[in-house]
Amino acid sequence: MNFIYDFTLDSVEDLMQMLSRNLQKRRLEKNISRALLSQLSGVPASTIAKFEKVHKISLESYVALCKALGYSDEIKNLLAESKYSTMQELDRIHRNQNRKRGRNEIDR
Repeated sequence: MNFIYDFTLDSVEDLMQMLSRNLQKRRLEKNISRALLSQLSGVPASTIAKFEKVHKISLESYVALCKALGYSDEIKNLLAESKYSTMQELDRIHRNQNRKRGRNEIDR
């Protein structure tokens, strides 16, 4: 899979593993069991265990877990800012801010 931006060597699996580890750390810091987090979030404890072990989860469940742990603002800020590497790209971002649809090919 080709990405527009790939400034790191992290794979998708590496990133999912990091998200899983971070969520588990935050859960344990707050001394919350999987069962309690399940009650707070509405996400089954088995889904939480699977995420912590094999790093697979739906976006809806992940957001529910983050919200239950008090990280709503961090979720809302994800992708909130434009990212660019050249002034030409920044100009393109400004021109396209109100677009409703994308193109089939990437302008490079």
